[in-house]
Amino acid sequence: MNHDRGQAGPAAQRLIEDIRSIIPAERLLEGEPMSKHTSFRIGGNAAALVICSNEEELAQVLKKCSSSDGAEYMMIGNGSNFLVSDSGYPGIMIRLGGDFDSVSAESDNGDGTVYVRAGAAKLLSGTSAFMTEHGLTGMEFASGIPGSVGGAVFMNAGAYGGEMKDIVTSVRLMKSDGSEIIELPAEEMDFSYRHSVVEDRGLIVLSALLRLTEDEPAEIAARVHDLQNRRNAKQPVNYPSAGSTFKRPVGGFAAALIDEAGLKGYRCGGAMVSEKHAGFVINTGGATAEDVLNVMRHVRDTVYSRSGIMLEPEVRLIGCEL
Repeated sequence: MNHDRGQAGPAAQRLIEDIRSIIPAERLLEGEPMSKHTSFRIGGNAAALVICSNEEELAQVLKKCSSSDGAEYMMIGNGSNFLVSDSGYPGIMIRLGGDFDSVSAESDNGDGTVYVRAGAAKLLSGTSAFMTEHGLTGMEFASGIPGSVGGAVFMNAGAYGGEMKDIVTSVRLMKSDGSEIIELPAEEMDFSYRHSVVEDRGLIVLSALLRLTEDEPAEIAARVHDLQNRRNAKQPVNYPSAGSTFKRPVGGFAAALIDEAGLKGYRCGGAMVSEKHAGFVINTGGATAEDVLNVMRHVRDTVYSRSGIMLEPEVRLIGCEL
């Protein structure tokens, strides 16, 4: 019997009932369309979306999830790097809000270095704006990245020559079963290109301690403005997408390989390789996950047949595969 994947099976339904005792109804959304929670604006329903507003709630929800008999669950940040299948997700999606959506200066060494604590749910744009306002430089690169602090730490997000590893001092993390909170120094985060230990160990980012340097707010604002202008000129910011669709291959750039293969403007249904930037697959309107996957498959196969380089997706595929 074919069930819609986003429909809660018996195990997920039992888990949802368990979570009701922890999370108020307005933050426990059953049958929630994931198209409302991803930057692609694509995706079927999750069995439920749960929004945790503090560490205690998160720990309790994770304990219920990890001890449930077979129900699926996963964390979602700002959804800016996700493609969720058209049939949805048959388990519980967990998002952070409330206390996790915060940023504050924690200490000032008096030597021009200032440490700022940013919650995992805080958007990079808002965090960068806080830095600019307080005359703190070092995070300008992240001002235009459409993700959250937690997601950025998870994948060591970067742009314009900067990466999260350049400014992270330590990260507060929770084990995936909610059993323990740890703080790892940057040197134990195993940051590399689009990777961190968070992914390897299934940890959950709660907050990050960032190291910035004092500078003139007007000069920081000018640099942010310059980067945003460059981004707007080069990237299809007016269409839903998940940013760079493919990872940068060794010794090359995905966008250049895709462009050289003549694939700008290639489309399936509502999904298309951007004519402005070949590294982006965009939703031109009404695209399905299958449309995006078909474009990605054609791009991957065409680039491989021309160059011998196999592109790997940078976007995370949920309930679907290439």
